[in-house]
Amino acid sequence: MKYESTITHLECTLTGERFDASHPHRTNPANGKPLFARYDLDKAKSSLTKESLSDRRNDMWRYQEVMPVIDDANIIALGEGGTPLLNADRLASEVGIDTLFIKDEGVNPTGSFKARGLCAAVSKAKELGQTRLTMPSAGNAAGAMSAYAAAGGMEAHVFMPKDAPIANKIECQAYGAKLTLVDGFITDAGQMSQQAAAELGLFDVSTLREPYRAEGKKTMGYEIVEQMGFEVPDVIVYPTGGGTGIVGIWKAMDEMEQLGWIGSERPRMVCVQAEGCAPLVAAYEKGEEFADPFPDPQTLAAGMRVPAAIGDFLVIRAVRESGGTAITVSDGEMVDGMVEMARTEGVFAAPEGGATLAALRKLINSGQVTSDERVVLLVTGNGHKYLDMLPEGVAQS
Repeated sequence: MKYESTITHLECTLTGERFDASHPHRTNPANGKPLFARYDLDKAKSSLTKESLSDRRNDMWRYQEVMPVIDDANIIALGEGGTPLLNADRLASEVGIDTLFIKDEGVNPTGSFKARGLCAAVSKAKELGQTRLTMPSAGNAAGAMSAYAAAGGMEAHVFMPKDAPIANKIECQAYGAKLTLVDGFITDAGQMSQQAAAELGLFDVSTLREPYRAEGKKTMGYEIVEQMGFEVPDVIVYPTGGGTGIVGIWKAMDEMEQLGWIGSERPRMVCVQAEGCAPLVAAYEKGEEFADPFPDPQTLAAGMRVPAAIGDFLVIRAVRESGGTAITVSDGEMVDGMVEMARTEGVFAAPEGGATLAALRKLINSGQVTSDERVVLLVTGNGHKYLDMLPEGVAQS
């Protein structure tokens, strides 16, 4: 059976204003806020049923009715999605809870969850006739965009902070991207990418500055629910930089309720940030909806070193609406989490993944997570790209 996208339009996440999905858009030109893809979910639910999933492909495009690409010929697939939800029984015993899962995104193409978002964004860009792409990135997103652009015969321009992991720099160049190193932070790289887009006629696929990366990321939510037998976990602990992942998962929950897969129940969403770069946590703690830029951001977790996120209000809304929380961890706690996860479960997580374990320990100690709850830790990337970033002696710690 052929499954087709039911995309109908784009919608401003702040005002609800509608935009034509058949034309390339980035943000709402009136206010600069992100756009979301919307679907005819009544139509989608007739074919996107729980029973139909057994006969579908095993990557993230199995949910094609709620994905943005209309013509299959434009899907640039490298095997993204379909990542395991691992029962972390030994780690659960270590931290003192009954049920703990690790969603291991490090097994994606290019080694991180960024493959999902950039696969969707690059594929849709191709469908909309945008074949020359640009983006800023602290590392993993750049490698993913470069890989999918290469697979699609497209041109890739990457702007990356000079202190990004060397593995990511080499990876981009190997895929044939034009790499420009920036003396500054991801926000500085973003400004250069936008300037290049304007001057060279490139299409910028920055985090939440185009509508479709979130569509790839939301498939993590679909997979978690499907892998749990169409039940919703009690808590999802998510390492947060730009926030597309937590925003995408929250969007997926709403769509799945409308599809009839789940009811009104929702997981508590936990936003984890580094102590040295925590604009969203600061805004959450102040009771604010928008975050101020974080001064002098410092953390070894490149993916979490995002001092200003365009989707700040979407992340904070998801946390508050779910009854979740926002929490910080130190770089040392991240590394300890990496080591403990590797030694107990055989999962070598990037620092961002280690941060989720460190956060979970704090949540358990404070009573915000209880022993009988089902918790999912999102390991967003593989630790092998961070070997040059880790302190000496970590193997003996």
